[in-house]
Amino acid sequence: MNVLGIIASGVAALFITVALAKSARRVALRPHVPDEPGGRAPRAEALRRTGGATAVLGVGTATGVALWLGAADDAAGSVGGLLAGAGIVAALGLVHDLKPLWAALRLGVQIAAAIVVVCLAGLSPAAGILAALWIVLVTNAFALLDHADGLLTAVGLVTAAGLLTCALAGGDPALALLPTTLVAGLAGFLLHTWHPARLRLGAAGAQFTGFALAASGALIQAAAPSGRAAWAALPALATVALADSALVLISRRRAARSPLRDADDHIAHRLRRVRVTVQGAAVLTALWAAVPVATGALVYAELLHPAFLLLPLAGTVAAVFALLRIPAYAPPRTAPPRTASPGVTHSRTASSGATPSRTAAARRTEASGATIPAAASAPGAKGSAPGQGASAGARTAAGHPTVPPPPTGRPVAETATAAAERG
Repeated sequence: MNVLGIIASGVAALFITVALAKSARRVALRPHVPDEPGGRAPRAEALRRTGGATAVLGVGTATGVALWLGAADDAAGSVGGLLAGAGIVAALGLVHDLKPLWAALRLGVQIAAAIVVVCLAGLSPAAGILAALWIVLVTNAFALLDHADGLLTAVGLVTAAGLLTCALAGGDPALALLPTTLVAGLAGFLLHTWHPARLRLGAAGAQFTGFALAASGALIQAAAPSGRAAWAALPALATVALADSALVLISRRRAARSPLRDADDHIAHRLRRVRVTVQGAAVLTALWAAVPVATGALVYAELLHPAFLLLPLAGTVAAVFALLRIPAYAPPRTAPPRTASPGVTHSRTASSGATPSRTAAARRTEASGATIPAAASAPGAKGSAPGQGASAGARTAAGHPTVPPPPTGRPVAETATAAAERG
């Protein structure tokens, strides 16, 4: 495949993506789009969320036409398998945009698509397993970058440009076909997903972008000439995506949160907490990605020693630790302590105060030697003499000892008078 064919494919992908995205944007922003019945999200929001399908159609159509015209030469099987796998995960993402699917189902489909790529590429079993695992890992890492307007589009654009450089430097222009159309398609879609975003990549566009980048890198590494440091250069192109995933996993592990539950703890979210704008977060992350991408491309082209890859790696580790110091989760709400109402407190205090007073009165009564009169004697029992209390050994007519009533806390004189009146 010559350079003119690559350029023509990129131009076609750019125009198709721009035309489709403009039409989708016009429909999504139409003011009279009615809401769905049953209180669901409006259709306009669903159209914005599935806007990434326009980029998928633009890139896929341009690449498919180039393959049909025989532009990929001997690598048609590898590029065709790559495009087929990316289309499978894009279709799955589109379904997920309309109706959320289980994570296990999405992971299984991604693994199947990666197996299709490695089988059509003719890789050995060991290399095929490693390539499939790498494709699934990087696909999900790039998909997680779709948490801010224009972020994934900008980072994917920079990464695809690095893959295009590596493919051309490796002397295999056929593998540069998909990175070229991906660069053009993302550039055309960036105008619509920039903040404030009119369209979003969604799961369809994000998974397609991540899968295309990961699979292209795996195939370029497999086809690299012997002697090149492809094993170290090409993984560096996914540094920012992997750093975002590591940041999320570490922070959620520290906070004892589920790693599968989405939260505002990604790179752009933390940059926003230090007063960086949405556009600034996308630009800073793209510049961050450009450093390892440029270093990896230069190492792959044998213009730099592989030791230079340690510089962006060390910088990425330092950036991740710096971002971990930015709080990402709100502190847990603590319930206010329960306080008793004033009436309840007063009643408890009064009752607790009455008991000591009665106890003190009883002690004073016992100290003075006074006795509490019997309440009422049975018929025929001997009554007490007026003015005298019943002795402690007084007994009833049946011969049982009398039990004095509980103390009332009144003075002895008042108690005796009340007993006399009752008698």
